[in-house]
Amino acid sequence: MLDGFTVGITADRRADEQASLFERRDAAVIHGPSIRTLPLGDDDGLRAITEALIADPPHVLVANTGLGIRSWFGAAESWDLGEALLDTLRATRVYARGPKASGAVHSLGLDVVARAPTERLRECVDLAVADLVPGERVVVQRDGGTAPPDVTALEAAGATVIELPVYRWQRTEDPRPAVRLAEGLIAGRVHAVTFTAGPAITSLLELADDEGLADELRETLASGSVVVGCVGPVCAEAAEAAGFGGGDLVVPRTWRLGPLVRSVSERLLERSRQVGDLMITGNVVRSGERRVELTDIEARIMAALTDRPGAVVAKVDLLRDVWGDADADPHVVEVAVGRLRRRLGPDGATIAAVARRGYVLR
Repeated sequence: MLDGFTVGITADRRADEQASLFERRDAAVIHGPSIRTLPLGDDDGLRAITEALIADPPHVLVANTGLGIRSWFGAAESWDLGEALLDTLRATRVYARGPKASGAVHSLGLDVVARAPTERLRECVDLAVADLVPGERVVVQRDGGTAPPDVTALEAAGATVIELPVYRWQRTEDPRPAVRLAEGLIAGRVHAVTFTAGPAITSLLELADDEGLADELRETLASGSVVVGCVGPVCAEAAEAAGFGGGDLVVPRTWRLGPLVRSVSERLLERSRQVGDLMITGNVVRSGERRVELTDIEARIMAALTDRPGAVVAKVDLLRDVWGDADADPHVVEVAVGRLRRRLGPDGATIAAVARRGYVLR
């Protein structure tokens, strides 16, 4: 279905599962993780907070992420505090940021008072504030980033806020896969990229910046030439803040991994082109039983021509769109197009030269 398309994956968690979902659809996958998710289970600070909460139970828990809740209880069990923590929270009012956090809470046998409808932490905090009694103690389970500014609303309402960091995000130790992914996106070899956390976007740009590629990467992801898949609205907001909002930004209706893969796959399929007997999907051209896998340059030439079927595309436009240099030697275009026509065999004639003007796909 997606044979000819390549998808880049930036996640570290569940990357194999995501890759498998794309590969079942015949897409090629490049894994370039830009962040690592590190549990703080052995961190003395997390244990100290947990013990303090057991000794003095909180009135409210804001469950931010499913991973955080599961990791917290996993760490507590490793300290033989799991049952004590569970008993502590039975009388605590729990507000969940979304279905993942809610599901993790329910799996422990605890009730959820309310769940934010759009998985934004601020909405979850607002739900807690609406029921808050001044002076109550509120635990806010953090994600892997810095302290969330949303907790100030709790403090303003008179709560005593206890922040609970369970894991943290940091840049990947080996930047080379992420840099290769950035290079592939810029070169047009990668047709879609997925993000499952906003910090992965920031980290990928920082890693690209270390190699002098950040500006080109931003331009590529903002141009619409690449499908940018974000797992949910919070991640999409990070993409828009990075300047990708004007590109081809995809957010599934249900903010989960499976729907993300389906949404990105559907958007890629929309980019398939049928011109005469030719079906073009990414870097692959089919005609009947014949399948031709194109080089990156050849695929970009085909994309430039199929974007304007029946219209003459000037050599200077191909130099600009394919090679990024409108002032380069036009002979480069002639050589590349000639090679492409030969590789297409009997279908090479669909690319016609127009004397002193350029080429047309007919």
